[in-house]
Amino acid sequence: MSTRREFLERSALSVAAAAAMSHSSSPAEAAEGRTVTLGAIGVGGQGTNLLKTFAAMPDVKIAYICDPDEARAAKAREAVADRHSPQVVTDLRRVLDDKSVEAVVVATPDHWHGPAAILALDAGKHVYVEKPCSHNIREGRLMVEAAERNKKVVQVGTQARSTPFIRDAFAKLRSGVIGEIVVAKAWNSQQRKNIGHLQPSAPPAGFDYDLWTGPAPLAPYQENRHHYNWHWWYDFGTGDAGNDGVHELDVVRWGLGVDVHPAHVVSLGGKYGFDDDQQFSDTLYTAFDYPGDGAVGHKKQLIFEMRIWSPYRQEGHENGCAFYGTDGLMVLGKGGGYALYGKRNKLIEEVTGGVDSQGHRRNFIDCILNGGTPNADILTGHLSATLCHLANIAARTGRALQFDGAKEQIVGDEEANKLVGRTYRADHWAVPKGA
Repeated sequence: MSTRREFLERSALSVAAAAAMSHSSSPAEAAEGRTVTLGAIGVGGQGTNLLKTFAAMPDVKIAYICDPDEARAAKAREAVADRHSPQVVTDLRRVLDDKSVEAVVVATPDHWHGPAAILALDAGKHVYVEKPCSHNIREGRLMVEAAERNKKVVQVGTQARSTPFIRDAFAKLRSGVIGEIVVAKAWNSQQRKNIGHLQPSAPPAGFDYDLWTGPAPLAPYQENRHHYNWHWWYDFGTGDAGNDGVHELDVVRWGLGVDVHPAHVVSLGGKYGFDDDQQFSDTLYTAFDYPGDGAVGHKKQLIFEMRIWSPYRQEGHENGCAFYGTDGLMVLGKGGGYALYGKRNKLIEEVTGGVDSQGHRRNFIDCILNGGTPNADILTGHLSATLCHLANIAARTGRALQFDGAKEQIVGDEEANKLVGRTYRADHWAVPKGA
């Protein structure tokens, strides 16, 4: 067995080499110096982070910054003013109507992900959409169809898909290093904030609340469902299962090797840690069953644990995954590396590594310039986001669910099946067709 130092050094060299390839100028050279003109839709914390990364690429031109919050938009424009002179607008239709814009980055609240991406695809734009790709299962399917219909690149912001050490780890799993993987578990354990109990109030100056609400039902403005805290409200977010848990669910589904929907879902959840206005569970335990053909060895189980009031790490990782094989175990944290164990818990290999966010964004631009399928295409994102949605639906209804993956419908439970889609504001221009 190699030493820990040898493994770490080998892993570091592998990651460094992959990063160098990801950030080289060769893709732009291969595309004969062509520049991708891009519009940024939504420039909150993650949106501005994405904006800065794309703005630093020599073959990207930032043409628009779009946000219903004037102060945020102005701050984001200032962040890239050294190399770009984007127009600042509040309405995304201004961006989509400009034929010179080839691609958009959608980093809005979750309730805008599907509608904005579908509108952009139908306007002929490539799309980088933040995770989870959709607010609900139905919108995710419509996004897949829009990408296929328009033959455009869609990259979902689950950046582990472009991370070299994770790709290396899963190549080992596919080789059978821990035998047949029957069960895998993902966990999201971290400490969020109590958002308190508030009443409706007037929106702040310079914030177009009507535009921000978009096709979601229009409710009175309330400060603790505004910036960031929208994550915890049914009409706008997907809870922390969609906010952060989707990263782990995507990784664990990838490692388990399941590229279909689960057939059965059981979830226990609720508010155990926070006495506040949050609607989604702050504690969740969900089991997904993939029956395959029903034969022993072909069935798979995926488990998801979530605690967003907890400051404790689990098995060395705040957010992580474990893969249980017939001959061993792998424990992986997307931001920390992995440990591989054989029989009787014998340590076989230990590798450190971090998420390659920049490489993931570079992969999007490379696919626009040179063709190819992005590392986290929209079907990949839809399959993983559906796990978040099913976990939330099972917790909200308090019932075990039977899911028809081919039809993407919950069987025998009309109340739960209504949550496969959503209620929209009547006649709003951004309601997706077919929703």
